[in-house]
Amino acid sequence: MNANPIIKEVELNAPVSKVWKALTDADEMRKWYFDLKEFKPVVGFEFHFFGGPPEKSYKHVCRITEVISEKKLTYSWCYEGEPGESFVTFELFNKGNSTKLKLTHTGLETFTSGNPHLDRKNFEQGWREIIDTNLTEYFEKIK
Repeated sequence: MNANPIIKEVELNAPVSKVWKALTDADEMRKWYFDLKEFKPVVGFEFHFFGGPPEKSYKHVCRITEVISEKKLTYSWCYEGEPGESFVTFELFNKGNSTKLKLTHTGLETFTSGNPHLDRKNFEQGWREIIDTNLTEYFEKIK
């Protein structure tokens, strides 16, 4: 079982304040991430959303564990009815007119049910789509 985290880094053509808003404002998150009913960047806040392959939608259950405004956001990432708990961390680094975003997803090895939808390769593909495509295009559109 591969216990290495998934790490994605991308430089976004926007200041830290705009990237932070995209990561923490539910209205903005719906444009590039998942359809969240509500989101608050507050430790202990719980949220959920549905996602997965076309043939099966999973309820993702998440709880915010760390917030450093405009710098770092971490939350747990679990699936209803599945064992395991992982953590997603977004870190922001000010690069003047742009922002380096580093995403780290740890704990994937705790998803031990053998469900093929929870294989590491699916997370790697999912984060590529979310970060490299959706989030990058989101910032290209709001210039």
